Amino acid sequence: MRIYTFFFAILFFCLASCGSPDTKRVNNKSGFIIEPEAVFQGLSLLGDSLMTTVDSLAQKEQIDKLDQTFKAYAEDPSLENLIWIGRREAYLGRHDLAIRTFTKAFNEFPQSYEALRHRGHRFISIRKFDQAIVDLKKAAELMEGEPLQIEQDGMPNRLNIPLSNVQFNVWYHLGLAYYLQRDWENAIAAYEKCMEVSDNDDLIVATLDWYYMALMKMGKKEEANAIINQVNKNMEIIENDAYFKRILMYKGELQPEALLSTRAGDGDQRLQYVTQGYGLGNYYLMQGDTNRAISIFQNVMDTGYWSAFGYIASEMELATINDE
Repeated sequence: MRIYTFFFAILFFCLASCGSPDTKRVNNKSGFIIEPEAVFQGLSLLGDSLMTTVDSLAQKEQIDKLDQTFKAYAEDPSLENLIWIGRREAYLGRHDLAIRTFTKAFNEFPQSYEALRHRGHRFISIRKFDQAIVDLKKAAELMEGEPLQIEQDGMPNRLNIPLSNVQFNVWYHLGLAYYLQRDWENAIAAYEKCMEVSDNDDLIVATLDWYYMALMKMGKKEEANAIINQVNKNMEIIENDAYFKRILMYKGELQPEALLSTRAGDGDQRLQYVTQGYGLGNYYLMQGDTNRAISIFQNVMDTGYWSAFGYIASEMELATINDE
């Protein structure tokens, strides 16, 4: 029970920051009013503070699920249950708590490449790319020779079918960390490895999109076009429609304007908008239309969805343009 009490204290700490920006919430049985607080997570590539405020009403389902993971861990202090605590904390935007939990997981299970995979991901979220690379490279070493391990979804797709595996996620996020540092060569090397474990159409288009962009950044246009030849409109895409559409645009099979048919303010569609927005902005940037690219990158910024990869990449491009 001491373990559960420890983690429940973390949960209470999380809830102590809950609430909407404009109101006060009663968050406990005593009726004590907790002032809503934004919790600092890190600095953006443009020097802005990255803040998280958990809304105890809008995010009640995620908070309840986090509570359930604490209870599951109290009954069975396994690596899997500990990782789920960290994942649920991250879904609430508390990357600070998630990183602490994944650190605990790796300390207790030092062969756990799964813990490093998730901690590396969350280091990317808070723009600590060097630390992400260290974690993900170590994870790659530890998982070498292991069979593909299906990774269960915390936010299931429309068919409730887990599509990714841990090995894919290690290489994918390692490639992303290098990409966000503008280290195109190492990003490409990671995506080459990622393609080896991309065993369905969703994973293939997700990997190829970043792989293509990294090649284009290096001026390897012919090679970039060659790797996306395998993508076609008959592919069975379940959840990575944004990457699929981006590649169809690169191939000239979809008009650029079609990528922003999703509206930024439509709640669940924000991630789709941010992902497609970065792809479109980068497309114009590669064509030399910097002004249009900047406008699209800024629209992505305006969503406020700062943990999304398309947002971080848009931030990276704007920071680079500002330094030129």
